[in-house]
Amino acid sequence: MKFYFDTFLTPLGKFSVAVDEKGALAAAAFGGVDALRKRFRAEELVRDERCVEKARCQIGEFFAGRRTGFDLAFSPVGTEFQRAVWRQLQRIPFGQTRSYAQVAAAIGRPRAARAVGRAIGSNPICLLTPCHRVIGADGSLAGFAFGQKLKRQLLEHEERVR
Repeated sequence: MKFYFDTFLTPLGKFSVAVDEKGALAAAAFGGVDALRKRFRAEELVRDERCVEKARCQIGEFFAGRRTGFDLAFSPVGTEFQRAVWRQLQRIPFGQTRSYAQVAAAIGRPRAARAVGRAIGSNPICLLTPCHRVIGADGSLAGFAFGQKLKRQLLEHEERVR
């Protein structure tokens, strides 16, 4: 399957997005095309800024403080459990956080906090599926594929905008 991508600058650095042939968001990552390749497997990636314009525009609005959610079609590839976790992440309100245990309880698997952590770690659509809003039960930032500094910056941005 062919995917279309582009890389652009945000206030927090390079950001890349990829959409499928129907225009649904398949992957998003801080960094260039190599960061996308680490987040999902694509048979073919073709640079085409027109195909990702809607996502690029909404991400720009997010960083400008004019958007708190995204109105895009998503098509992440993962197991049913992973997709349930990722859907739950999208329900975490802008500017708020949840613990891994809270996410596990919300999907009806209260004893699966570690599995939730693994699913969050494999989230292919960074930022738009807001894995940065999940923190440790003790309030610590815990893990983030792009580093705790970037996670902190995203949470601080949301706090300022909220």
